[in-house]
Amino acid sequence: QVQLVESGGGLVQSGGSLRLSCAASGRIFSIDAMAWYRQAPGKQRELVADMTSGGSTNYVDSVKGRFTISRDNAKNTVYLQMNSLKPEDTAVYYCYFRGTIRYTMGVMTATSWGQGTQVTVSS
Repeated sequence: QVQLVESGGGLVQSGGSLRLSCAASGRIFSIDAMAWYRQAPGKQRELVADMTSGGSTNYVDSVKGRFTISRDNAKNTVYLQMNSLKPEDTAVYYCYFRGTIRYTMGVMTATSWGQGTQVTVSS
Protein backbone atom coordinates (compact mmCIF):
# COMPACT_ATOMS: atom_id res chain seq x y z
CA GLN A 1 0.00 0.00 0.00
CA VAL A 2 3.02 2.25 0.46
CA GLN A 3 5.86 2.20 -2.01
CA LEU A 4 9.30 3.45 -1.01
CA VAL A 5 11.85 4.30 -3.68
CA GLU A 6 15.40 4.81 -2.48
CA SER A 7 18.27 6.39 -4.34
CA GLY A 8 21.69 7.86 -3.73
CA GLY A 9 23.80 4.91 -2.74
CA GLY A 10 27.15 4.15 -4.31
CA LEU A 11 30.87 3.80 -3.82
CA VAL A 12 32.77 6.53 -2.02
CA GLN A 13 36.19 6.87 -0.45
CA SER A 14 36.66 7.13 3.27
CA GLY A 15 35.91 10.67 4.41
CA GLY A 16 33.53 11.29 1.56
CA SER A 17 29.83 12.06 1.53
CA LEU A 18 26.65 10.62 0.12
CA ARG A 19 23.01 11.67 0.30
CA LEU A 20 20.30 9.03 0.33
CA SER A 21 16.72 9.80 -0.66
CA CYS A 22 13.54 7.86 -0.02
CA ALA A 23 10.27 8.87 -1.62
CA ALA A 24 7.05 7.40 -0.27
CA SER A 25 3.96 7.05 -2.42
CA GLY A 26 0.61 5.35 -2.27
CA ARG A 27 -2.55 5.88 -0.25
CA ILE A 28 -0.74 7.72 2.49
CA PHE A 29 -2.98 9.47 4.98
CA SER A 30 -0.36 10.39 7.56
CA ILE A 31 3.25 9.65 8.37
CA ASP A 32 4.15 8.85 11.97
CA ALA A 33 7.83 8.32 11.33
CA MET A 34 10.34 7.52 8.67
CA ALA A 35 13.70 6.00 9.27
CA TRP A 36 16.88 4.63 7.78
CA TYR A 37 18.22 1.23 8.75
CA ARG A 38 21.31 -0.54 7.52
CA GLN A 39 22.53 -4.09 7.33
CA ALA A 40 26.14 -5.06 6.83
CA PRO A 41 27.14 -8.56 5.70
CA GLY A 42 26.84 -11.02 8.57
CA LYS A 43 25.26 -8.46 10.88
CA GLN A 44 21.76 -7.68 12.04
CA ARG A 45 19.82 -4.80 10.62
CA GLU A 46 20.23 -1.74 12.79
CA LEU A 47 18.48 1.59 13.08
CA VAL A 48 20.66 4.40 11.77
CA ALA A 49 18.34 7.39 12.19
CA ASP A 50 14.67 8.17 12.43
CA MET A 51 12.43 11.20 12.37
CA THR A 52 8.94 11.46 13.81
CA SER A 53 6.09 13.51 12.44
CA GLY A 54 6.88 16.11 15.07
CA GLY A 55 10.41 16.47 13.83
CA SER A 56 12.17 14.61 16.62
CA THR A 57 15.25 12.73 15.48
CA ASN A 58 17.22 9.84 16.83
CA TYR A 59 20.60 8.50 15.73
CA VAL A 60 22.67 5.46 16.51
CA ASP A 61 25.76 6.54 18.43
CA SER A 62 28.16 5.53 15.69
CA VAL A 63 26.78 8.12 13.24
CA LYS A 64 26.05 11.04 15.55
CA GLY A 65 27.70 14.19 14.28
CA ARG A 66 28.25 12.70 10.83
CA PHE A 67 24.78 11.81 9.52
CA THR A 68 21.71 14.01 9.32
CA ILE A 69 18.17 12.88 8.63
CA SER A 70 15.75 15.37 7.13
CA ARG A 71 12.48 15.37 5.23
CA ASP A 72 10.40 17.19 2.68
CA ASN A 73 6.80 16.83 3.82
CA ALA A 74 5.36 18.07 0.55
CA LYS A 75 7.14 15.29 -1.29
CA ASN A 76 6.79 12.59 1.39
CA THR A 77 10.53 12.19 1.08
CA VAL A 78 13.16 11.55 3.71
CA TYR A 79 16.87 12.11 3.24
CA LEU A 80 20.00 10.89 4.93
CA GLN A 81 23.04 13.12 4.51
CA MET A 82 26.11 11.07 5.30
CA ASN A 83 29.39 12.89 5.84
CA SER A 84 32.82 11.73 6.95
CA LEU A 85 31.99 8.23 5.83
CA LYS A 86 33.99 5.34 7.19
CA PRO A 87 34.53 1.81 5.86
CA GLU A 88 32.40 0.51 8.73
CA ASP A 89 29.44 2.44 7.29
CA THR A 90 29.43 0.01 4.37
CA ALA A 91 26.04 -1.68 4.28
CA VAL A 92 22.74 -1.90 2.48
CA TYR A 93 20.63 1.02 3.66
CA TYR A 94 16.89 0.56 3.93
CA CYS A 95 14.16 3.17 4.22
CA TYR A 96 11.29 2.48 6.61
CA PHE A 97 7.82 4.01 6.79
CA ARG A 98 5.29 3.93 9.59
CA GLY A 99 2.00 5.73 9.29
CA THR A 100 -1.58 5.38 8.16
CA ILE A 101 -3.08 4.74 4.76
CA ARG A 102 -6.52 5.24 3.26
CA TYR A 103 -8.68 2.29 2.37
CA THR A 104 -12.33 1.85 1.52
CA MET A 105 -13.48 1.75 5.16
CA GLY A 106 -11.31 4.61 6.40
CA VAL A 107 -7.67 4.58 7.48
CA MET A 108 -5.40 1.91 8.87
CA THR A 109 -1.89 1.73 10.19
CA ALA A 110 0.81 0.58 7.81
CA THR A 111 4.52 -0.03 7.67
CA SER A 112 6.72 -0.49 4.66
CA TRP A 113 10.34 -1.12 3.74
CA GLY A 114 12.29 0.06 0.75
CA GLN A 115 14.25 -2.28 -1.47
CA GLY A 116 17.59 -1.13 -0.10
CA THR A 117 20.48 0.80 -1.59
CA GLN A 118 24.11 -0.23 -1.32
CA VAL A 119 26.62 2.11 0.28
CA THR A 120 30.25 1.07 0.01
CA VAL A 121 33.04 3.07 1.64
CA SER A 122 36.56 2.23 0.56
CA SER A 123 39.55 2.79 2.81
